Amino acid sequence: MKEYDIEKLLGAIDFEKNKLHKTKYNLYLTTYEIAVLKKFHIDYDNYQTAKQILQQIEQIIPDLDNDEQEELDEVSISIAERDYYQNTNK
Repeated sequence: MKEYDIEKLLGAIDFEKNKLHKTKYNLYLTTYEIAVLKKFHIDYDNYQTAKQILQQIEQIIPDLDNDEQEELDEVSISIAERDYYQNTNK
């Protein structure tokens, strides 16, 4: 049976990256999403809904290079999924 160094494994996990933060209008974004939105000068505190943030992302994504598009698209998908699960009647 293989042994694992639990301390080493836990040290390699970035728990802060996925920590949720509440915005001015009660939206929840992860630390990583906030960092990416700031990188692209999207002021998430000015938007009242996740859909408004997603619309802003869609407006600027065509002007970016491929790597930047992928990074912002990843954030867009994450925000859209969270919005769907939080706001869909079950």
